[in-house]
Amino acid sequence: MGMTYAQKLLAKAAGKAHAAVGEVLEPQVHLAMSHENGALVINQFDEIFQGTGREAKVWNADRIAIIFDHRVPAESSKTATNQKKIREFVAKQGIGKFHDIRGDVGGICHQILAENGYVRPGAVVVGTDSHTTTHGALGAFAFGIGATEMASVWALGRILNVEVPGTIKVVVSGKFPEHVYPKDLILHLIGKISAEGANYKAIEFHGEAIRNMPTSGRLVLCNMSVEAGATAGIVPPDEETQRYLREEAGVKEPLELFGPDPDAVYERVVEIDASALGPQIACPHTVDNVKLINELAGKKVQQIVIGSCTNGRLDDLEIAAKILKGRRVADSTRMLVFPASWRIYQKAMSLGFIQDLTQAGAVVCNPGCGPCLGIHQGALGDGEIALATTNRNFKGRMGNPKAEVYLCSPAVAAASAITGTITDPRGLK
Repeated sequence: MGMTYAQKLLAKAAGKAHAAVGEVLEPQVHLAMSHENGALVINQFDEIFQGTGREAKVWNADRIAIIFDHRVPAESSKTATNQKKIREFVAKQGIGKFHDIRGDVGGICHQILAENGYVRPGAVVVGTDSHTTTHGALGAFAFGIGATEMASVWALGRILNVEVPGTIKVVVSGKFPEHVYPKDLILHLIGKISAEGANYKAIEFHGEAIRNMPTSGRLVLCNMSVEAGATAGIVPPDEETQRYLREEAGVKEPLELFGPDPDAVYERVVEIDASALGPQIACPHTVDNVKLINELAGKKVQQIVIGSCTNGRLDDLEIAAKILKGRRVADSTRMLVFPASWRIYQKAMSLGFIQDLTQAGAVVCNPGCGPCLGIHQGALGDGEIALATTNRNFKGRMGNPKAEVYLCSPAVAAASAITGTITDPRGLK
C-alpha cells in the first residue's frame, strides 16, 4: 500500500522503510524554532539536567533557531528581561540561527525560516508556535509543540510520540480570477471543511493552481491549515520549491525532492475550482465563519491591518500598494502595515511600495507580530471593527474581547481602506 507525503517523510525521519497511519514514531528533528517563548523552554530545559551532574547542553546548536518577533521592541521590563535571558542562553550554547531585534536580519519567525533557507524538503520542523505549519510549503513536516516538548527536543534531537496522521488531499484546479488570491482559497477551504475538519490530520495540496502558485502563496495555505485543525499543511516539493530555495533563500546544498506514492491512500479528497472563487471574508469570532464579500459589503471598519506571517510578504505589499497608489485611506479608518521581515521591508522600499502606502495614509510598522496580537501595537477600542490579512479572528484578538476582527486578502483590505467599509476590489473604480 502506498504512502502519503507525511507517511513517507516521517518514516524516513524515524529510520523506517514504511509508516502506517496511527503508528507512533520518534522522528529526528531537523530544525527546532522558538521565539520569545524560548525563555519558557530554557526553564524546562534546565530542569531536565538538574541533579544529573551533566552540563545542560543542546543536542545540536546548528539545528536550533530563535527569533524575536512577538514583542519587538520590548514593551515591558518583563519582556526585556526574558529577551536578555535568551540572548545569554544563545551565546552560551553557540546558537547561530538567532535573529535579534535588528533592522537587517529580523522579522517574523515563519518568514525568517523560509527566506534564510533554514527549512528544506523532507525535514521535520517543530516550533513553539502553532503556525509552524507554514513550513509545509517547502515540503517539510512542520508543526507546533509546547515548551516542555521543545525542551526535550533541545536535549534529545528527536520528537517523542508522534502519531502518523491520516491525510486530506486538496486538489485545486483552474486559475485564480483577478483580485482573488491564495488567502481566499484557504478561507474557502476552512469554511468548507470547518475549523475541526482536519483535526489531527495533514492537508496535502495538489492540482494545477498549486503547481502554478509561487511559494509565497503556498506559505499562506500551509500557515492557515492549522485553522482547520490540521497537524500539518504540506505542498509536496517541486520545481517551484527548488527555485525558491535556490534563487530567493540562497540554498546551495543538494535538495532531496520526493512526493507521495501514486497509490497513496487518503482519508478524504476535496476538489476546488480556483476559477470559481471570489473574495472571501472570515467573520467573528471563528475562522470557519466564512462568507462571500457581497454579503458584507458596506460594513464600516475602523482599522485595516495588512501583514503578519500569513500576508506580510512582498507580493502582498505590492497588491496593496497598487490599489492604494494615488488614493487616500478614508478619514474614518486607520491602516497599519507590518512587513513580515526587514528584508521584505527594504525591498518594498526600494520598489516604492512603502512610499505609496504611507502617502495614502497608512502607518508602516516595524516587522513583527505586534498588530496581529494587539499586545503592544494596533490594539482595538471597545466596539471597534478590524479587517485584517492576519490568520485569526478569535474573541480578544488584537487586544480587546469587546472588538471584532474580520479576515481577508490584501486586495480586500486595501480596497476597504479607501472606502472605510468592506469593499470588493473587483468593483473599485
